[in-house]
Amino acid sequence: MKKTILTALSGLFVFGSVFAQAPQRKLDLSNMREGESVEYCYTHKKLQKMIESDPAMMQLYLEELDKDQQNKSKQDHTKGTIYKIPVVFHVLHSGGVENISDEQIYDALDILNRDYRLQNADANNVQDDFDGNPSAGTTEPQPSDVEIEFVLATRAPNGACFKGITRTQSALSYQGDDGDAQVDAIVAGNDVYNGQWPGNRYMNVFICGDIGGAAGYTFKPAFGGSGMKNGIWVLHNYVGSFGTASVGTSRTLTHEAGHWLNLDHTWGGNNNPGNATSCGTDDNVQDTPNCIGVSSCNLNANTCTSDDGFFGFPIRDNVENYMDYSYCSKMFTQGQVNRMRTAIQASTGGRNNLWTANNLNQTGATGVLTLCKAEFFADRTIVCTGDAVNFSDDTYNQVSGWTWSFPGGTPSSSSAQNPVITYSTPGVYEVSLTATDGTTTDSEVKTGYITVLPASSSLPFLEGFENYSTLNNLTQWQVINQNNNNTFTIESTFGHTGTKCAKLVNYGQTAGSVDELQAGPVDLSGVTSVTMSFRYAYRKRSTANVEYLKVFISKDCGENWVQRLTRSGNSLGSTVQGTSYTSVAAADWVTVHMTNITTDYWVENFRYKFRFESDYGNNFYLDNINIYEGSPSDNLVVGLAEEGEIEGLSLYPNPTEGELNVSFTIAASEQAYLQVQDVSGKVVKTNVINALEGNNLVVLGTDELAAGTYFLNIQVGGVKKALQFVVK
Repeated sequence: MKKTILTALSGLFVFGSVFAQAPQRKLDLSNMREGESVEYCYTHKKLQKMIESDPAMMQLYLEELDKDQQNKSKQDHTKGTIYKIPVVFHVLHSGGVENISDEQIYDALDILNRDYRLQNADANNVQDDFDGNPSAGTTEPQPSDVEIEFVLATRAPNGACFKGITRTQSALSYQGDDGDAQVDAIVAGNDVYNGQWPGNRYMNVFICGDIGGAAGYTFKPAFGGSGMKNGIWVLHNYVGSFGTASVGTSRTLTHEAGHWLNLDHTWGGNNNPGNATSCGTDDNVQDTPNCIGVSSCNLNANTCTSDDGFFGFPIRDNVENYMDYSYCSKMFTQGQVNRMRTAIQASTGGRNNLWTANNLNQTGATGVLTLCKAEFFADRTIVCTGDAVNFSDDTYNQVSGWTWSFPGGTPSSSSAQNPVITYSTPGVYEVSLTATDGTTTDSEVKTGYITVLPASSSLPFLEGFENYSTLNNLTQWQVINQNNNNTFTIESTFGHTGTKCAKLVNYGQTAGSVDELQAGPVDLSGVTSVTMSFRYAYRKRSTANVEYLKVFISKDCGENWVQRLTRSGNSLGSTVQGTSYTSVAAADWVTVHMTNITTDYWVENFRYKFRFESDYGNNFYLDNINIYEGSPSDNLVVGLAEEGEIEGLSLYPNPTEGELNVSFTIAASEQAYLQVQDVSGKVVKTNVINALEGNNLVVLGTDELAAGTYFLNIQVGGVKKALQFVVK
């Protein structure tokens, strides 16, 4: 409730002292359930930081409060004038779940418009003190229509057509302490639109993975200016009501847009609900009762009684207000509506330019949509023979007809909006779409878009890279280079055997670079056991390097991947070489045997891939990938001495929870027999490995073993050794 300007200014200094003392709480989303919310809004904390860093901001804040009072008597709050605001959603992601779908964003926009136009059904069931049915002689607030609508912009600052959403990939998505840096990353990532998206032309919403521990924050009109950074930051899982978000977090954007339109929290200008001193502060809105704020839906709360006389009865707190922390919010009062409509008509922060006819035309937010860009995407672009691909039309911003062409696919053409096409012949194929809205047409052609892998290789399978001059064989090997720098290529002067191997020139790569080598399919159907082995050579650049080699497997031709091996740090390689590692000695090669390809993966289109994650280290070499059906055998390889030839036998981790690494060294190539026995002597697991000269690493899956103590027996030639291990 608004009292006097003096009270409001006093409240400002109170919240300044509170900010200095209050610890900044971080969000813990790990236990959040559907319908729950743990939102903390940091709008006023951001304001306080600005005031502390620049004393002139304090004077600006005081002037803003005074200007509010002057503007209120001048502005026209006549019902029926609808203000439209152009909105752009900027998704800043690092390739994870925070890269939310267009549909989730559209849902958030629908909720925002529903709440601001009083079309939310729950507004019909507010607490009695705010339902608009007062007792005789009393005045009672009620839910009110703000008459502001939010419209997706369809024109970028340079006039280019787009669909109101930008997407930028950057690690800054999860470095939220500096929102300015996040905005700069978005600008740099969308230079096709010529830079800044001015805040006096668009309401910019920045969707990120982290924004400094908050669920959302923004700047009130006077403090962000008319630049792009006068926008709204919000976590991806507080956008909309599905996808990564939930119904319980879906009103966050409604709350932050209220701040963006100059509203404070119901208890005043701070971020500390429940503080008893808040009865002395105010939100500068006459028909919101004074309160200290709540963080739960307590409909009977009446925390400040000083304004009961103004309303004519002991009025409870308006905990169902969008600007409270109750998590059962459903309304704005008419006083809040007046304050927001005053802000949208004022020049402060350029808000009064947003809804002008000229700006709506320039930003394409008039609500009249035309087709300006044909676009589409597929759920998979690399498939096995016989697989189906789901194509989705992504044309914007209006479309009524589609003409597709699918060379190599069945059917080869379609007029459906979202067709499903089957590919049966290995090769690389283009896809084209011509879209129309009945007046305008546009076409999109993607060359080399669909890759159909060759028929599955049979067992035993051996890849020594001897038949390749390049790894750009799109139907056999997929080279993935996320950072657009060095990538897997062919080394043509040496290998573990022969004269070739795969190499990654990792020396000099930026730390954090990720490179993958994905293989074509292998037929594992009908096997009774299977082993995958490979040889690699690697040296560190410095002792501090912690680089990762990971192996993933897939049972559905690469649609989904599961990690089955990790080697990092000293377990990947402990030898240090400060110069580029280019001369590989025979003793440098390490053989890894993987026996944890479980029965679920014994399918016709089994695939595997290698991923290397850089830490500014040294070069990596890969050779002799061998997949074979393993079974016990009495046949021994000749040439291995009877005694003392199993060296350096070790097991780790021990105890283990998921997989057991068996490391050993032998002097010559030979089959190695591994048995796992329980404490009763029963053999519970058997594997046969084609061990190679030098270091060998066998990865044994233990998921099928119950918790307890076991013994690993290994036999190479006539030599046997045993070690004990524990499964947790």
